[in-house]
Amino acid sequence: MPALIVLAGATGDLGHRIALALRARGARVRALVRPGNTKPEVAALRARGVEIVEVDLKDAAALVRACAGAACVVSALSGLREVIVYAQTQLLDAAVSAGVPRFIPSDFSIDYTKLPAGSNRNLDLRREFNRRLDQAPIQATSVLNGMFMDLLTGQAPMVLFKLRRILYWGSADQPLDFTTIADTAAFTAAAALDPTTPRYLRVAGEVATVRGLQAAATAATGQRFGCLRAGGLWVLKLMIRITRRLVPAPNEVFPPWQGMQYLHNMFTGLPKFGALDNDRYPDLQWTKVREVLAARH
Repeated sequence: MPALIVLAGATGDLGHRIALALRARGARVRALVRPGNTKPEVAALRARGVEIVEVDLKDAAALVRACAGAACVVSALSGLREVIVYAQTQLLDAAVSAGVPRFIPSDFSIDYTKLPAGSNRNLDLRREFNRRLDQAPIQATSVLNGMFMDLLTGQAPMVLFKLRRILYWGSADQPLDFTTIADTAAFTAAAALDPTTPRYLRVAGEVATVRGLQAAATAATGQRFGCLRAGGLWVLKLMIRITRRLVPAPNEVFPPWQGMQYLHNMFTGLPKFGALDNDRYPDLQWTKVREVLAARH
């Protein structure tokens, strides 16, 4: 019988793609959704053969039953402390109680293990949960994918299409890790079905410098792009401090200053991946920056 994967966060963009990638690999998928969830993704998942289980993550007994029989529990939950630390801890406890052998947390980021505490709020929460995960009697695997490449065309204001510039701070030669949401989902699905995964898996669809982004944007659009240096990393750090003071938005998952923290982390070079695990599953194909920018253009 095909392996059963229990997935939390399946109605989000990444989680939905993970569910579909798991089904494409022949896995049985049990998606945990909040009671009364009427998002169209629920019906779409059910139509693709995904088992939908409505469960309150605070209902420990129900959560244990929902995890029963799984080969791996995958979390694609998104949120702040209430979700990343507390809800994932409830999911982890249920997985352990149900005898599930493996757990994949909702990390999907740059390598936060190399960053100083306090440099990125959202990644600090992931680090906090993973300390709990490391103490649990379960095999854990975190998938780290750098920055979602898809954000280059929208939420991460690096590629300025109207100005035909690549905006950056610090060095234009700092290598940066990028992976599309779809490729991250495909890799995570393969990892969920692989009982031999290590504690961390690191992938990057493309490793590109600012000059590499410049070349990719020029090739994708047929228009000459330049580079726009907004200052050193200290300037970006000052901008973060000012923005956080003016627009604190403590209850938003991705306020403007959070994205700025992410860029600052990347441009320091500290979270840059060393060896990549891209070749672990040879059937996967990796999307390049030029392809993403061409689709946007």
